[in-house]
Amino acid sequence: MRSPDAELEWTALMTAASDGDASAYSRLLAGITPVIRYTALRTCRRYGAPTGDVEDVVQETLLAIHLKRHTWRNGDPVGPWIRAIAKYKLIDALRKRTRRQEIDIADFVDSLRAEEEADPSSAGDVERLLVHLQARDQTIVRLVSIEGCSSRDVSEKLGMNETAVRVALHRSLKRLAELLRKETK
Repeated sequence: MRSPDAELEWTALMTAASDGDASAYSRLLAGITPVIRYTALRTCRRYGAPTGDVEDVVQETLLAIHLKRHTWRNGDPVGPWIRAIAKYKLIDALRKRTRRQEIDIADFVDSLRAEEEADPSSAGDVERLLVHLQARDQTIVRLVSIEGCSSRDVSEKLGMNETAVRVALHRSLKRLAELLRKETK
C-alpha cells in the first residue's frame, strides 16, 4: 500500500488498538483511509466504474475492517489484511454495477419451441432399466427417486447406513444413465 515504514506503523497501531488504545485505532483509520480511497479510485477508473462509488467503497471497507478487526492475527503485517478486505469490497461494488439486459421472451417464443421427443425417463423405460440393477439398488432407486423418500428413511427401512444409501443411489443412477445412453445410440 505505502512504504514499509507505513506498514510497520499500521501494524504497531493495530496492535495497540487491539490492546484497547482508541487513539491508536483512530490514527490507524486516518492513515489507511487515503490509501484505500486512492486504491478504490484507481480500480474504478481501470474498470470503467463511476468514480462516485469510491466513497461508498471506502466506507464499506472501513466498516468491514472495524467489524472484522478481531480476525487480524496480532503481530502479522496489517497491510495485506487491509488490502484483502479492500479488494473484496471493490469486487462487491463492481459486481453491483453490472447490468443485466432484459429481453421480453414473448418476442421470440416461437423460435424457442423444440421438437417434442419421447421422454426417455417414462415409467416403462425406468422399470425396464431397473431390472439391470441388483435388488437392493432397485429398491433404493424406487424409494428415493420414484416415491420421494429421504435417504434417512430408506436407511432405516433397509437397515443400512445413510451414507451407504446415498452412495448406492448415486452409483445406481450413474449405471442407469449409462444404460440409457447405450440404448439411445
